Amino acid sequence: MAEIPPSEKPFPHRAGNLAKLQYATNWNDNGVEAAEVYITLTRKLCAYMTPFVSKLPREAFLNYRDLDLGINHNGRNSYLEGAVYGIKYFKENFNRLVKIKTKVDPHNFFRNEQSIPVFPYRI
Repeated sequence: MAEIPPSEKPFPHRAGNLAKLQYATNWNDNGVEAAEVYITLTRKLCAYMTPFVSKLPREAFLNYRDLDLGINHNGRNSYLEGAVYGIKYFKENFNRLVKIKTKVDPHNFFRNEQSIPVFPYRI
């Protein structure tokens, strides 16, 4: 993986990474209270692991989507909201991907809560 430069592909997590971690929690209990307990436990585990994972920026793998990294409401601040999680997923490739998305889908039709945003329109 380290032989391919990070800028060659949208997936930049190459040199220096030993492993990818995915935090997943399943439960059979019903109700909001049970969900809050298990989600809180998962967040505590993630916080506990912080000293052992990538830093500056803390990286994330898009296929292990994590809405705790940020959500895009696809409004006026779409680019700024997208940068919060986008830099973690794509590092230096984020702005290049935004530029492509802006050309291909300028009205941001294809979007979700963590999609690549478009550059803001200039009025």
